[in-house]
Amino acid sequence: MKKLLLAGAALLSLGTAASAADLPARPYAKAAPLVSPGYDWSGFYIGVMGGGAWSDGLSGGFGGGTIGYNWQLPASRFVFGIEVDAAGASIKDSQTEDVGLMDPATLENKISALGSVTGRAGYALDAALLYVKGGFAWADNKATLSVPGFFSFSDSHVHSGYTVGAGVEYMFAPSWSAKAEYMYVNLSSKDYTFGDLGTAPSGTADFHTIKAGINYHFR
Repeated sequence: MKKLLLAGAALLSLGTAASAADLPARPYAKAAPLVSPGYDWSGFYIGVMGGGAWSDGLSGGFGGGTIGYNWQLPASRFVFGIEVDAAGASIKDSQTEDVGLMDPATLENKISALGSVTGRAGYALDAALLYVKGGFAWADNKATLSVPGFFSFSDSHVHSGYTVGAGVEYMFAPSWSAKAEYMYVNLSSKDYTFGDLGTAPSGTADFHTIKAGINYHFR
C-alpha cells in the first residue's frame, strides 16, 4: 500500500511539472525608468554679459562678466545654482530745478558699476533652461549737485539692496550657452554731502534691467 502511495505521488509530481513546463512565462511589468534629460547643466561656468537699465528718469547701459555653478539633480530636470556678476556701467538720472539763482540747479546721479550675488532655480527642457533668480545687489553711484557759474559738489557711495528676476538659457553647443534675462533691482538710501550745502539722503532707488550673455561651461 505504501509503495502504491509513493508511486502515485511520484506520478502526480511528474504531471504537475510537465503541466508547469507547458505554461507560458509569467509576464511582469518593468518599472518605468526615471526621465533623464539629454543635457547635463552641472558644473562651473564663466561668461560675458551686457544690457540696459531704466526707470523713471534713469537710463543707460552696462557690460561685464559672470561666474557661476549649477547643480542638476540625478536623473532630474531640476537645476539649482549660484551666480556672481559685475559690470561697468553708465546709467544716469538727472533732475533740474529752479533754486532762485540765475541758473537752475542740476542733480545728476551716475551709476558707474553694479553687480549681484544670486541663487538660481530652474527647469531644464533638454538644451533649454528656464529659471528664476534672486539675491544681493549693489551699485556704485556718484551724485553731483551743480549750478553753472556758482558751485559744483560731488559725493559717491556704494548702495546695496536686492534683485529678483527670471530668464532663459540655451545650450547651443556642448560647452556654450546663450541667455537672456530680466531683473528688478532695489537699492537702499545713502546720505550724500554736497560741500557747505550740507547732507541729504538719496532715498531708495529701483530700476529694471534686461541683459543678454554668452557662457562657457567647464565639462
